Amino acid sequence: MENKRIATLTLDDGRSIELPILSGTLGPDVIDIRALSKLGMFTYDPAFLSTASCSSSITFIDGDAGQLYYRGYPIEQLAERSNFLEVCYLLLHGELPNAAQKVEFKGKVTQHTMVHDQLARFFNGFRRDAHPMAVMVGVVGALSAFYHDSLDINNPAHREISALRLLAKVPTIAAMTYKYYTGFPFMYPKNSFSYVENLMYMMFATPAEEYVPNPKLVRALERILILHADHEQNASTSTVRLAGSSGANPFACVSSGIAALWGPAHGGANEAVLKMLEEIGDVSRVADFMKGVKDKKYRLMGFGHRVYKNMDPRAKVMRETCYEVLQELKLENDPIFKMALELEQIALRDEYFIERKLYPNVDFYSGIVLRALGIPTNMFTVIFAVARTIGWVSQWNEMISDSERKIGRPRQLYQGAAKRDYVALEQRK
Repeated sequence: MENKRIATLTLDDGRSIELPILSGTLGPDVIDIRALSKLGMFTYDPAFLSTASCSSSITFIDGDAGQLYYRGYPIEQLAERSNFLEVCYLLLHGELPNAAQKVEFKGKVTQHTMVHDQLARFFNGFRRDAHPMAVMVGVVGALSAFYHDSLDINNPAHREISALRLLAKVPTIAAMTYKYYTGFPFMYPKNSFSYVENLMYMMFATPAEEYVPNPKLVRALERILILHADHEQNASTSTVRLAGSSGANPFACVSSGIAALWGPAHGGANEAVLKMLEEIGDVSRVADFMKGVKDKKYRLMGFGHRVYKNMDPRAKVMRETCYEVLQELKLENDPIFKMALELEQIALRDEYFIERKLYPNVDFYSGIVLRALGIPTNMFTVIFAVARTIGWVSQWNEMISDSERKIGRPRQLYQGAAKRDYVALEQRK
């Protein structure tokens, strides 16, 4: 029998407690602190930087080594050799599909890409200039009002159909959001297209002429979706899990994830890169800008990462994709791209950035690619939400299936007033 590993916590009053040490398949060991309640104490960990909020078998990140695995598969291999729906199957079911499973899964997703016709009328309730993410939060949340035949979260069949509906319908809603914002008519999905082709068709086609997807551009967007499909227990995923722990339906939970993703510190990074480049204005000003970064005058966006202390493993794939797209569209001399290239070269040569491991991350390149594809900056986070929906659904499904599931209830370190008695109005100073 394997010896149990423990950590012993001893307080200054002499009391002590033994806490089990748990090991995962990969990554650091964790100390199980649940027994601390026996001492009438709990831990203080703002932003949960040292706390594992759950156990999961979906995604693994080693930020120091620059590794990202989906179900054990390195992200680079999946981005290079797989397609998005295959990755979706992997995240949802734990294994890559065989040929028959892949065809069946694609068929199931395809048959759910349409949305209820009444749902389309929701868009008329939004201002034309509403931010697309505001529309996404509302319309995705409203799915539960139309598809309430599958909201029993304890029924595996209901969870599966809800997962398929979200995976299939969020791109349709995203495209409708784009069309509503631009004033063009909605384009409904076509079953003859692949998942990513369909998304591009619904966004860019018009009734006036035939739309023929460009395979290289489709592949570029496919890679963006794969690279952003899941990223462990980030802010939006944790939000989905916390909402789901209360028993909320999956449509509401994913809507809460979209709301969290909307925050500029989370899903808005690639949009911030484009804004930074536009503010620099010209390649001739890049050197001065980078000097200003070192002097703490400017903030460098798209370099370094909170999780990855080495090279972001997604960045290499996205860099190659960026070059492919710009060559395909003959945009190598695009001013934005030329500035980005100069920024990249300075950061990779200058000791200041090398010592601080400020390498270009996935957001640095993905914003340039999305812009080249014709997607406006206010839609960048919407595309991110389309990609991340499968991650949210997979994480939600895993949490619901967990025998240890309880409603999330973080504690707090209270530092307000102690108990005091009510003072009548005429006696207050």
